[in-house]
Amino acid sequence: MEAPARNAVPASKRGPIGSHSSERQPAPPLPFGNTNANPPNIAFWSLVGEDFRTHSRDWLSQGFWTLFWHRFGNWRMSVRPRLLRAPLTILYRTMAKACQWFGGIDLSYVVPVGRRVCLEHFGGMVLSARSIGSDVYIRQNTTMGIASLVDKRAKPTIGDGVEIGAGAVIVGDIKVGDHAIIGANAVVTKDVPSGAVVGGVPARLIRMRDEYERGPSSTTRLK
Repeated sequence: MEAPARNAVPASKRGPIGSHSSERQPAPPLPFGNTNANPPNIAFWSLVGEDFRTHSRDWLSQGFWTLFWHRFGNWRMSVRPRLLRAPLTILYRTMAKACQWFGGIDLSYVVPVGRRVCLEHFGGMVLSARSIGSDVYIRQNTTMGIASLVDKRAKPTIGDGVEIGAGAVIVGDIKVGDHAIIGANAVVTKDVPSGAVVGGVPARLIRMRDEYERGPSSTTRLK
């Protein structure tokens, strides 16, 4: 008989992740997008260079270009007065739409995005989150956004070091904790603890990651 995986949760004890309460307070206001929300303490071109290396130095990477125009959209907000910013806004809106058309990736500049985020593969990505942390891997056909029209501000917060499998759906005013793994095609509607591995519809806890898996040298990646 095959030994159970380390830190695995027995099937009999698996259940929906996060809070079981169906009562949630209205979500707080979303970022308004009137300031430069790029990561602090790094210059614009240094940030672009870091994104380029994160995407394997591939000039044709749709993920890289989507992040480039996202960073540009935020940087332009530091240009004053508004009249001088107008041509940059037209350029940003045009190129953001091009990223949707040709890359299949929707990522508005109003979503704060951390450093070394990798939009691995492309197509079918709707990344309408409250915020996305640093060192996050996001794969194709991922959807982030609201769970209901009742509260259009209820969008997910993605922590640092999160890995998201292809086809995942993450919706509602929830928090995905640092270094969590969201399995392919999982539907996540409740908070995910830091270091948790979840999967299924609805998403359920599968196991907790070991500490060594969570470090920067981790080689554990969803395929």
